[in-house]
Amino acid sequence: MLNGKKIVVILPAYNAEKTLQKTILSVPEGIVDEFVLVDDNSSDNTFNLAKKLGLISIKHEKNLGYGANQKSCYAKALELGADIVVMLHPDYQYDPRLVPAMVRMIESGIYDVVLASRILGRGAVEGGMPLYKYVANRILTFYQNIMIGQKLSEYHTGYRAYNRSALESLKMENMSDDFVFDNQVIVSLHYQKMRFGEISCPTKYFPEASSINFVNSLVYGFGVVATSVQYRLQKWRIAKFSYLR
Repeated sequence: MLNGKKIVVILPAYNAEKTLQKTILSVPEGIVDEFVLVDDNSSDNTFNLAKKLGLISIKHEKNLGYGANQKSCYAKALELGADIVVMLHPDYQYDPRLVPAMVRMIESGIYDVVLASRILGRGAVEGGMPLYKYVANRILTFYQNIMIGQKLSEYHTGYRAYNRSALESLKMENMSDDFVFDNQVIVSLHYQKMRFGEISCPTKYFPEASSINFVNSLVYGFGVVATSVQYRLQKWRIAKFSYLR
């Protein structure tokens, strides 16, 4: 624990056998109380390896989607009594050594949410992020900052930390089971005036790292646009959406 707060790291996993152990071993010791891995019906040995490593392990009997995987992760973390939850992808694309810094930013009481941004600094493209993804990231982030009135450097990172109250405030059951879940979470928390912080994070793209394909990227992009429009319509009291509290 950190100052009496229970820290849980969640790992939404899909075919992460080759990188899981390296990810876990790279998290600095002495701060994380529990690791929770949810395997979204991988075709490799991710689930058995997770159990061997001593992680709290859950397996979906069929592939439910990235958002549904996170819902299972968060539900288990809250059930375990987590005060601070960090989502870390087990594909080693994000640097696990930042977990303590992200936790301390939440534990300080200054922030409710901390995002590890690949865009702060100049490391995204150098780290292997495809140029089309970088450009799309910048365009969508610019658009969302205008639409919802935020000033984030990135909305699309998969490396995040939350305090318990932020997670409990979310209507996850009304959110997507797909990739746009991540964006709905940010927009919903901003709608509730949660306090956001960011930390610079180097990223690594390599064959074993999971990556959304081009078609799914397009679907996600349209979902991001729709989420921002929904936020604005509800803010103007023109329409109401079930996942926005």
